[in-house]
This record gives sequence, C-alpha cells and structure tokens, in this order.
Amino acid sequence: MAKKVLKWLGISIGSFVLLLLVAYAFIYFKTESRINKRYTVAVQKIAVTQDSAALVQGAHLVQIKGCRDCHGADLGGKVFLDDPQLGRIVAANLTQGKGGIMREYTKADLTRALKHGVRKDGKSALLMPSYEYNSLTVEDLGALMSYIKSLRPIDRELPKHEIKPLLRVLTAFDKFPLLPAEKIDHRKQSLQTVNSEISANYGQYIAVGCVGCHRENYKGGEPLVPGSPVVPNITKTGNIGKWTEAEFINTLRTGKTPEGKQMDPRNMPWTMTKEFSDTEIKSVYLFLKNLPAEG
Repeated sequence: MAKKVLKWLGISIGSFVLLLLVAYAFIYFKTESRINKRYTVAVQKIAVTQDSAALVQGAHLVQIKGCRDCHGADLGGKVFLDDPQLGRIVAANLTQGKGGIMREYTKADLTRALKHGVRKDGKSALLMPSYEYNSLTVEDLGALMSYIKSLRPIDRELPKHEIKPLLRVLTAFDKFPLLPAEKIDHRKQSLQTVNSEISANYGQYIAVGCVGCHRENYKGGEPLVPGSPVVPNITKTGNIGKWTEAEFINTLRTGKTPEGKQMDPRNMPWTMTKEFSDTEIKSVYLFLKNLPAEG
C-alpha cells in the first residue's frame, strides 16, 4: 500500500513539475516574442539647439523627470536593477563617451527612444518610462534632447540586460512595466508648447510623471513589484483630499507627510519632485484636487 501511495505521489509531483515547465516554456517564448518585436514609427522632427534657455529647461526636465535616478548622477548610465530573482536592467550611458549611446544615436533615434520607447534597433527599450515623455511638447522635447546632446562624454561600458524567470512571469501577466513601447500611442503628435501657468491644465501636463506608479486614474493600487508597498491614492478621495496646498508642497519637497510619515525616496521620488517650480507644484495640486471622485 505504501509503495502505491509513494508511486502515485511521485507521479503527481512529476506531473506538476512537467506542467510548470510547459507553462514557463510558453511564458518564455511569449515574452521573447514581445521583447524582440520591432516597431516602425513615424518620428516627429524635433529641433536641437545650443540656446541657453533651452539648455536650462532641459536641465530642469532631467531633474523633475528623475533621469539621474536611473541613468546616474552624471547620466553616464548604471545598473538600475540587479535582483537575483528578477534579473538585471541597465540604464544606458546617455553621453558620447565610450559605451555611450549618443556616439551612434541621431536626433531621430533619440526622439524615438524618448517619445516612443523604441531603441535604435527598433525594439522596445526596457523599463524606460517613455509613456511619460510621449506627451511632452515639441519645445520641452527639444530642450531635453539639447541638454542630453550637450553632456560631457563619460567613458563607461555597462553589462547587458539579464531577464530572469520571475521578471518574465510578471511581464507575461502585465505586472511589471518592462516594455514601454507596448503602452504608447505611436501615432500621437506632440503639441508645440504649453502655457506655463498655475492651472489644472498645466498640472495635468506635469502630473503625467505620476501615472507610471499611481495609474492613469491616480488612485494607485497594488504594489508595482513584489515586496514594494501599495501605491497610494493621490486624488481628493485619498490623503491629498485632506491636505492644504502648503502641506502638499511641503510633502513633495521634504518627503514628510502632514501625518508625520517620512517617505522612502525609493518608493516615492520626493527627491525628484522637490525640484518642481512653484508654478509646477501648485498646478499639480490643483489638478489632483479637481479630479472627479469616480473614474
């Protein structure tokens, strides 16, 4: 009797393992197909200049978009994610130094990467939040590209990406934003400019940078990756609904909420939002406070 039980237990375990292997094989080939998909996009022409005002605006955009959090303080690239279960994601060297992509990237290539999340080889960039840059105006895209083009060369060669099984599983079930090109409307054309004034409309333009974590309705939700905290609701039905403008500004500039919680910059990038201008931060508050309660 015991032998029969052990036999059937072995068969059951073997069948389960085989099922897992088959499932993972499906996930592997499915994600490989998505990772290697090539995109053909019509690239909008963006002017690059050495105009001082454009370079100042470009430097500001680098700050408030958190480019240095991923690409390093000197924008010379770094290993952004290195996890034994998820794998390794590398943020490119954005300069013209050895190992830098700007040694090969044309203006069109850079526009394609920033606005469409598509690399020079036509494949999707990995984990690049291009869906936030897709709505930037021609003026701001030009300023950002001008600043990147002006960077001093940094010689830094980086390792390649390595995607491990857990990251593939999360990507397969759309639980990890690995492939930004999949999320973007590549037909969308950038507006020429936007009025930089304290208004809900300008706040919506700036708050696009919040969508990647807080979702398109800004109501947050489940953790972005296993082990990270739940993403909070930043509409008036969340804590922000109780905060004054002054409290909101202080929170985004110090990382400390009116309730006394010190936010971890790895989860809420207040070290980035503290660089918002008064006009930008007040406009974001106005936009979030005026979002409809539902939706």
